[in-house]
Amino acid sequence: MLIAWAVTTTGSNGTKDDGKPGGSDPVESITPGPGSSGPAISQQPGGRDESDGGSDGSGGSDGSDGDTGAGSGGGSESDGTSTGGADTAGTGGGGTGSGGSTAGRQVPANSPLPVCKPGALELTLRSKVSYGPDDRPEFEIIARNTSSATCKADLGPKNVVLTVTEASAEKDDVVWSSKDCPAAPGPLFLQIPAGATIVHTVDWNRARSAPNCATPPPGKAAPGTYLLEAKAPDTPIRRASFVLKKD
Repeated sequence: MLIAWAVTTTGSNGTKDDGKPGGSDPVESITPGPGSSGPAISQQPGGRDESDGGSDGSGGSDGSDGDTGAGSGGGSESDGTSTGGADTAGTGGGGTGSGGSTAGRQVPANSPLPVCKPGALELTLRSKVSYGPDDRPEFEIIARNTSSATCKADLGPKNVVLTVTEASAEKDDVVWSSKDCPAAPGPLFLQIPAGATIVHTVDWNRARSAPNCATPPPGKAAPGTYLLEAKAPDTPIRRASFVLKKD
């Protein structure tokens, strides 16, 4: 009887069967075989994770195109004003401008902020060297507050007057001026933090202008070299030059 019992507890292939369904004892670890030939999935379902918080910097693209937006128009918010053929930009808050400057934040004229003192405000004028035939010239008024107190400055079209003249003109023949016929002739106060620099961008559509909104000469500015000038109260006149290319 003992011999018969031993025979019945042994499987036909010589392995022991414990009688438990599915083999409930822990299974020893199994070394996986070769993976599939397809590429491994390293991203989460639903597409690329755009968050930069978990990037390991291992060569993946962060989606940035390298643009900073600034000073020359990119990333700056337009304030919707027009200055006789030119639109102003750079009055939105927080945009990055050229050279590390930020776009100035517009504040009401009756804001409690004090007006920047002439000795504390430094103005710089900047333009690209040349513009193609389809480019819209952009002029940057850069204001630096050298004082230790935040203040506001009027960079509107009648306080900081921009003029464009032909370099080859024998006389002071103004092609365009920001004060000739601005759509928003009032002041444009921008906040300038202590020790900071802001940029206010004015773009010109190449149209000519005439004082007091008179009918300007027909046509737009022709290709050639032009002089740009910025004039503000109690501030030295700033000048730059640029070229409108023919092709």
